[in-house]
Amino acid sequence: DPQQLELATSSKRKLRRFIVIDEVVDELYGSKVREYFEKNNVQHKILALPTTEETKSMDLVLNILQEVQNFSIDRRTEPIIAFGGGVCLDIVGLAASLYRRRTPYIRVPTTLLSYVDASVGAKNGVNFLQCKNKLGGYTPPVASFLDRSFIQSIPRRHISNGLGEILKMALMKHKGLFDLLKTHGKYLLDTKFQSYSGSADHRDAALQTTRIAIETMLEELAPNLWEDDLDRLVDFGHLISPELEMRVLPSLMHGEAVNIDMAFMTYVAHARGLITAEEKEQIIQCMRGLELPVWHGGCSWPLIKTALTERLKHSGGQTRMPLPTGLGVAEIFNDTSEETLERAYKLWVSD
Repeated sequence: DPQQLELATSSKRKLRRFIVIDEVVDELYGSKVREYFEKNNVQHKILALPTTEETKSMDLVLNILQEVQNFSIDRRTEPIIAFGGGVCLDIVGLAASLYRRRTPYIRVPTTLLSYVDASVGAKNGVNFLQCKNKLGGYTPPVASFLDRSFIQSIPRRHISNGLGEILKMALMKHKGLFDLLKTHGKYLLDTKFQSYSGSADHRDAALQTTRIAIETMLEELAPNLWEDDLDRLVDFGHLISPELEMRVLPSLMHGEAVNIDMAFMTYVAHARGLITAEEKEQIIQCMRGLELPVWHGGCSWPLIKTALTERLKHSGGQTRMPLPTGLGVAEIFNDTSEETLERAYKLWVSD
């Protein structure tokens, strides 16, 4: 808003910013963030917090809000800024949405998963009663600032974790993205999604991969930002994984749990005759190439049945099961029988 911008820049009042940063990110980049605000003469408060699935709770939200109140921000012109992975962005988004009914906030994702997933869309939330994101809302940020240089400092397993959500979009919507992951997966892991001008063979695979993943995610989310339509291709990998992830914390990361769900659903698609044995094998081999788990002992048949029962409760009494119908194409199904699911499960486990 030009009027607000003029008001903010012409005001005699010093610019002020409240920043929440994951404590690990603070160790790596906190000094640069502080230096930036000091050089720009911005009064600031930086709150470093442990933001993990285990700490993703209303208690942490209230902790942030207490500090916001102490700092005293102008909710129209002083957005809260979140630096961190998806958990940090979710928590800060919820805190901002609650403070004085809605305070603007900015997302700065620092992991691959949050770069392609949590940075896009309007959702925020926290875990409650051992249920993933049970409390939350839909408040989009005023901006997301994307900088892949943050990703170079995260462990290889975290890169693989983010690749799980990228693969989801590839399987649902984009054969070209699937081919990129198949061809350049190891290179992306080795280079941690950094761009190198000398890598002619790879033609900036990192930029292509992240751009397509975000664009396809936006195509799905933008027309249905508040999830009025419950038939969502982006729910692929998210039918069983919420139950699995919370049950085995902290042994699986989010993208890993999603991939295990996707691997099982790939077998379901094959059992239904939607994809060939060769296509199933291509998908599983791509997952292995991205160093993602394709099975977990905690993903038992009773857990799958429990997760799908929960799915029915919050999706209007239908499973709304996204399944691949080829490589890069998918549809949503409501008629998968328990016999088909069990047959797919037995083949998955035996493989």
